[in-house]
Amino acid sequence: MDEGAPVFRFNFAAPAAASLSAGGAPKEKQCSRVSPNFDKHNSLLGYDDDGVLPPAPPPREVFPNEVELFKPFTTDPVVCQGGFTLVKGRVSTSDIFGVAKTDLVPGKYEGGLKLWECTVDLINTLRREIKDGQLSFRGKRVLELGCGHGLPGILACLKGASTVHFQDFNAEVLRHLTIPNVEANLQQDQARNKLSGGVLSKSGHPAPDVHYYAGDWGDVYELLSTVGAVDNSDCSSEEDSAQVASTGSVEQENGPDNRNAGHYNFGASALTSRSRRLSRSSRACEQGSDDAALEGGYDIIMMSETVYSLVSLPKLYDLIKKCLKPPYGVLYVAAKKHYFGVGGGTRQFKYLVEEDGVLGAHLVTDFADGSSNVREIWKFFYRS
Repeated sequence: MDEGAPVFRFNFAAPAAASLSAGGAPKEKQCSRVSPNFDKHNSLLGYDDDGVLPPAPPPREVFPNEVELFKPFTTDPVVCQGGFTLVKGRVSTSDIFGVAKTDLVPGKYEGGLKLWECTVDLINTLRREIKDGQLSFRGKRVLELGCGHGLPGILACLKGASTVHFQDFNAEVLRHLTIPNVEANLQQDQARNKLSGGVLSKSGHPAPDVHYYAGDWGDVYELLSTVGAVDNSDCSSEEDSAQVASTGSVEQENGPDNRNAGHYNFGASALTSRSRRLSRSSRACEQGSDDAALEGGYDIIMMSETVYSLVSLPKLYDLIKKCLKPPYGVLYVAAKKHYFGVGGGTRQFKYLVEEDGVLGAHLVTDFADGSSNVREIWKFFYRS
């Protein structure tokens, strides 16, 4: 376990407008965009709040050429199970947001600069799912919500995804952390392959098409790929599509990645459009129909520590339903069972999903060490 992945405890910055509970703890404020049909869930789950957050900034795409680092981008290793190592950037809230060390500033900063422990849990679980034949990223379209460091999305890049989109509330997080961290990890992977003398197949999948989107979950769907939308802004060639369609085998965890070394597309050349490669795979491990390639959405959506706020769950779930491609799209959620003081948690999110009846749920694994809150990994999928 990476030492930089701490136990989840909110260290709230308390702006003057924040209301305090009788015990002196900051009380989370309600977003004005909360779906009205969640009122019954608020009452059933004991949630009560009366504040209003400031309006979120409009959604926008953030491009790699916007990155301006205040200082050299330094990284620390994140050592996962089996010695698999990624890196995480070292960026402080004082440098980026001008506030003292804090985990959350409601309406301004959503904790994206910190590596939460459930992220490492998710990476370990995804790698085990790959090894067990339950998951393959190859040729898939992937979205990471609330990405922060972007480590799960980076894993998707390394494992042959055709498209990886990173979303975070803050454009500043994407500019100063996510984009440099994605590039640092992919460059490390290229160097490692070169050092080991590995030969990457030129007939494998095209390099991933990587894009970054900032915005609130209530309206960022305007920029993301959504279900039912014809996604042909920058279709891959017939040859590329045939290559993606021809691969239906389950990925081996320790096998070659079959990517073209040194040719990652970070989206910098498409400043006026959102270029995306179309995947002809629409199931976590099996190939979908060719017709699915003509529709928008993502084959795999991943998120870690995003369900902490009860009041934000409806718009998060609405976004997922807009973006998760039926009938074989899969959602992985890594989070605490309960987030004390802010009302959310995996069970509250699962309750909301089950009430809707569209997706089924499977508990992949949990982590209960007796010294901290129970952490869980859930997989959600379309009901047959």
